[in-house]
Amino acid sequence: MAVKIRLRRIGAKKAPAYRVVVADSRFPRDGRFIEEIGFYDPTKEPPVIRIDAEKAQQWIKNGAQPTDTVRSLLKKAGAIQ
Repeated sequence: MAVKIRLRRIGAKKAPAYRVVVADSRFPRDGRFIEEIGFYDPTKEPPVIRIDAEKAQQWIKNGAQPTDTVRSLLKKAGAIQ
């Protein structure tokens, strides 16, 4: 099972917000997920990034691969170097 840390889109049309989730890579973007570890809202100024760093580090340690976008968000949030 390939586990990914990725974004799950929520919010209204033309007003996106995202949840940072841990999910099996075979499931759809907004489908089933294992655990929610954060939130990202790019529409605010400055963008809101709330990520549970301990959970993110634990999942990465257990083999979960963050997507490129989530990796940059984790760096901005200070969860990884």
